[in-house]
Amino acid sequence: MKKLAYLLLLTTVTAFSQSPWTQKKGETYLQLSFTTIPTYSELFGNPDFTTERELNDNTLQLYAEYGISDKTTLIANLPFKFVASKDLVDASAPVALTAEESLTSLGNIQFGVRHNFYNKKWLISGQLTIGANSGTFDAPSGLRTGYDAWTFTPTISVGRGFNDWYIQAFTGVDIRTNDYSSNFKLGGEVGYKAISWLWLAGFLDGVASFTNGDVIIPPTNALTGLYVNDQSYAAFGLKLIGEFDDNFGANFGFGGAFDGRRVAKSPALTLGLYYKL
Repeated sequence: MKKLAYLLLLTTVTAFSQSPWTQKKGETYLQLSFTTIPTYSELFGNPDFTTERELNDNTLQLYAEYGISDKTTLIANLPFKFVASKDLVDASAPVALTAEESLTSLGNIQFGVRHNFYNKKWLISGQLTIGANSGTFDAPSGLRTGYDAWTFTPTISVGRGFNDWYIQAFTGVDIRTNDYSSNFKLGGEVGYKAISWLWLAGFLDGVASFTNGDVIIPPTNALTGLYVNDQSYAAFGLKLIGEFDDNFGANFGFGGAFDGRRVAKSPALTLGLYYKL
């Protein structure tokens, strides 16, 4: 059961897993997923505000884990971003600061390590991930595919698997370079085995900016809201995973937000395939 629950924990609609479970020595987990935020033009704020152009934000990513021991797992995430700015929200505007454009590029590549410190019914694990400054920025359109910074993310996660369900939670921080603000992270998840081949899960996920950075965001980037400074959100979501056999399966996730700041006011949908070696 714990192995099945662990597979489901990897199917978050967030960019990176924060699970307490580790791979066994020599085992590999691979997942290819596609996440889309359908066309949107409104961002959370105080008050909410509109972007200058309608935007699309899509991500194709390859996620991998490898167990170098039963307690220590290497992790990596390779995201490819497909973002686009389209028609003006206000067609009567006399001047547009942003250009109509599409951009395909790498996002912030992530790599790291997770180590299990305690495993007696409850698991307690620590994780450190590093996000590379590997995104691209197009100034005329304001499109950006990743933060213009390196990100260091230490987290602690706790979890436990039962006969037909599991529970897990995590907390940590994002520490960014280039004068970007750091973030506090907190999240939790509960999953249930509905039938022999299908798992259902719900999660809560929150990020709060410390607003301690003073990076200057280009005006066109501020109009798109893509990977700008001081982003925050309180999110919720549902996930499903269907198992084709012991090694291969598919998953689907839906994520939305109760509230936020400088993030899209639109749901995210994820479809993925996984394979375990």
